Amino acid sequence: MPGLPLILRRNRNYRHLWFGQAVSEVGDHFNSIAVLSLALHLTGSGFTVGAVMIARVLPAIFAGPVAGVVLDRMDRRKVMIASDLIRAAVAALHILLLTYRETWLLYTLSGLLMFASPFFNSGRASILPRIASREELSTANALTQTTSWLTLSVGTMLGGISTSGFGYELAFVANSLSFLFSAAAIWSLRTPEGHFRPTRTSAPRIRRSNYAEFREGLRYMGARPLILGIGLLGIGWATGGGAAQVLFTLFGQNVYQRGPAGTGMIWSFAGLGLVIGGFLAHRMETHLHFRRYKRAVTFAFFFHGLCYSLFSIMPNIWAAIFFITLSRLCMGMNSVMNKTMLLLHVPDGLRGRVYTTVETMSNATMMLSMGAAAVACTIYSPRQIGFVAGLLSASTAVFWAWADAAGKLPEPERDWKEPERAFEEPVTPA
Repeated sequence: MPGLPLILRRNRNYRHLWFGQAVSEVGDHFNSIAVLSLALHLTGSGFTVGAVMIARVLPAIFAGPVAGVVLDRMDRRKVMIASDLIRAAVAALHILLLTYRETWLLYTLSGLLMFASPFFNSGRASILPRIASREELSTANALTQTTSWLTLSVGTMLGGISTSGFGYELAFVANSLSFLFSAAAIWSLRTPEGHFRPTRTSAPRIRRSNYAEFREGLRYMGARPLILGIGLLGIGWATGGGAAQVLFTLFGQNVYQRGPAGTGMIWSFAGLGLVIGGFLAHRMETHLHFRRYKRAVTFAFFFHGLCYSLFSIMPNIWAAIFFITLSRLCMGMNSVMNKTMLLLHVPDGLRGRVYTTVETMSNATMMLSMGAAAVACTIYSPRQIGFVAGLLSASTAVFWAWADAAGKLPEPERDWKEPERAFEEPVTPA
């Protein structure tokens, strides 16, 4: 298994994908901190923060099934570029909020920005096995996910500082430019075939309806309990994880009285925990056979939820940051291990639909959790809501452990074709 720096040195396609990801995701978090802080500033209500989060998740739920079919039918590189260009335009339109400070405009722009996201996010996951060898795949997956979390840590911290010191305009402009950079990076990807269209698992036939193709992905998941189980893990996490998206802003600004910088601190250390967990999972994967992988998921989910409950009752922000870092460390381990399982087992021609279905299931549950948290904010304190959210996430470990003990999570067949390498750069030993 190659080291993380080595894959960036020798794999041109992955290096370009990684640079585009790093820049665009930092810009994303500038936007998130600015939008959530602006929502709280406009109304002073935690309900508004929850409503903005729902406005960001709901369009992604509707877009998910469409994105899955599109990504399994068209050139994935072109779909990702289109997503970036649309998001660049919408991110720039956020500047209108500085003049027209209306909550409906805030909800609308947030929704439009997120509607285009599944086309890019699932596209990036779908092309990863096309640009990474089997030897590189685990490393590429770990680096992709830990980069997302590292940019969460850096982007939210810088976004909080920038918003506090320079206002909202800089965050919105930076976000728009970051999408343009990402589009240029994706445009530079190359394959020997000259395209990133998916490999179909069956012979060419009459084109079916979008609904029929979407159902094919559902049937594939239903026939393979492990793949379905990984999707259900996302639901289990989202029961409490959705509330966390609302609560981080309330803890940073209201509970600990630190303003946007406090929100940025909590998000930043949450991201740091994910990064550490991702690196740990990468180190562990070479020693984890399939049975140990399933047991590791059980323990990580339990401790994730427990630490989140402890986070919610800590008396000061530094103690809270300690436990949220541990909580996210456990989730980082889970995420990397589960994504590797999907990359190894899901066929190329179904990858877009499976990934968007897993993401949509999680997003739908997250939306319900955020809605419940937003309503609960009018009755209960953030500490009470956070404690319950942690217990909900921890309960997922019970169901996964039962399914494993009952033998209901066998390893499905692997579907792997070594990609033809284009523009691979040799590495001279030091």
